[in-house]
Amino acid sequence: MVEHSYLLQVLAFLCSSVLLVPIFQKLGLGSILGYLAAGILIGPQTAGLITDVESVKHLSEFGVVFLLFLIGLELQPKKLLAMKKTLLSFGGLQILTCTLALGVLVKTQGASWNSAWVAGFALSLSSTAFAIQAMAEKKVLNTEFGRSSFAILLMQDVTAIPALAIIPTLGLVQAATPTEVNWLGVTGIFLGLLIFNYTLMGRFLRQVAALRSRELFTGVTLTIVVGVAYLMEHMGISMALGAFLAGVLLSESEYRHELEADLEPFKGLLMGLFFISVGMSVNIHLILKNPIFIIAATFVYMAVKAGLLYGVGRALKLNSASSRNMAAYLAQGGEFAFVIFGVGQTSQVISGEISELLTVIVTLSMILSPFMIVVNSKIESWLATRKPAKAWDSFEGVENEIIIAGFGRVGQIFGRILRAQDIGFTAIDHDPDQIDLLRRFSHKVYYGDASRQEILDAAGAKAAKYLIVAVDDVETSKHIVELAREHHPHLKVYARARNRAHVFDLMDLGVDLKHIRRETFESSLLLSRELLVDLGYPADRARSIIERFHTHDELMLANQYKYRNDQKQFLDISRQGMQQLAEVLREDQRQTYIDSSDTDKSQEPKL
Repeated sequence: MVEHSYLLQVLAFLCSSVLLVPIFQKLGLGSILGYLAAGILIGPQTAGLITDVESVKHLSEFGVVFLLFLIGLELQPKKLLAMKKTLLSFGGLQILTCTLALGVLVKTQGASWNSAWVAGFALSLSSTAFAIQAMAEKKVLNTEFGRSSFAILLMQDVTAIPALAIIPTLGLVQAATPTEVNWLGVTGIFLGLLIFNYTLMGRFLRQVAALRSRELFTGVTLTIVVGVAYLMEHMGISMALGAFLAGVLLSESEYRHELEADLEPFKGLLMGLFFISVGMSVNIHLILKNPIFIIAATFVYMAVKAGLLYGVGRALKLNSASSRNMAAYLAQGGEFAFVIFGVGQTSQVISGEISELLTVIVTLSMILSPFMIVVNSKIESWLATRKPAKAWDSFEGVENEIIIAGFGRVGQIFGRILRAQDIGFTAIDHDPDQIDLLRRFSHKVYYGDASRQEILDAAGAKAAKYLIVAVDDVETSKHIVELAREHHPHLKVYARARNRAHVFDLMDLGVDLKHIRRETFESSLLLSRELLVDLGYPADRARSIIERFHTHDELMLANQYKYRNDQKQFLDISRQGMQQLAEVLREDQRQTYIDSSDTDKSQEPKL
């Protein structure tokens, strides 16, 4: 029956996640809120399918451990040193201002000053797991505010370690659990890892990789992370921070990408388990006992913290949008707050009533955090629509033979080549930020929408001879070509295409196949040629294979175009084309082998 009990718990975790996470993602609320809802649903205070919340929490902590290890792998020591000013400025200022303001708020609830400052510091911390997961989902981790937010989170984690050692000294009794950090042991482990990494780690991982056992390499990876986490926790440092330091040390390893690939599935599963454990720990009875006060206190807490984060961003020269985003992603409480409340209560710095109340507020702030991010996104969109539209540039004295519609990655290559040959052109782009950036580099680019007839006319389309359509949006690209064909049929169009379907659409509009290029096709062919050379193919042979593939693909593209609306014929031509290509390449390989053999024989000495 014990085995069946555990099986039921595992089933509860999986079923609740599989059902709720997709629903919340579909609603645009993100996977984190789905996991939280799953935790509340199966927790001890609702369905009661899981009762041992503490055991789940201990296991789920490894999700944060793996997360910070992977972040460490992305940060080479040079990058980390380069962040020291950001860590001290953003992180230091945020912790100081939030601790003071939130400490005063806690004091108004009747707490002592020692209790207020400890609680204020705990509340100033944000959730590394929540914030980084949310920023990764939205793909904003590498933006300006994303990097600043990460600096704050890292500084918070670093500051929390000595805080755990100091807090018990403020209380009436010493904490039952020792919180002193063995700095000598930490230094020894760190130096040992550093020496091992630069002397033996590379050779050791090469030997493991040479065995070609994926399971063994994964096992070694897990051993490194869990082993370092254990050692650091044994010395008084949090497992997560220890894993982060280990990741930084291994960030310059040649096997960094293999380590990332092996840990990613474990990180994803355990992070989900972490969020479920937070949902299970919500004290619903306490909320129902005084719902208005607790909900109001949570909103006040998040509003004050968000306001201070916004102020920190603005004070340190972030623009308004970046500061607002940083505030939205970091306004929730953090995991370390639970640890600090526990240590504070054990050493009688914080009373049990305040500790329980603040724990509920921090947990609710985590639950509300995804909603805050969604609201912030809506505000961003609304503000974007409220911005006054910038007037299109006036095209005066434009008499160039070439018009480039879209001056991004592709259009700029055209422009650089033409400029190097002293050939004039008129470039148009509709992104004002892109225009401002390009003008700083002395590029003459006009602000306008080339998909509007009056803009094309003003750009000199009547007198021009060539139109280069380099925009990345498929529909805009087709509309520009339609306008050109209808109003300026004399223009010879050169077009960038997203894929084969886009090529077919452009051909329908009368663009010559020779003047269309798929945006990733040529670069993929060049990289494939380099791969063949690295695999041992002679350079001439590799070039011949790629040229034959290129020619064959262009011919197949023309044939497919004829039957693009007949799915059966289209698939038949595609299959026949792949078979013909394989036969051509095999025949070419046989002929190359014969020619090579004849050459070798002709070079043999005649007796």
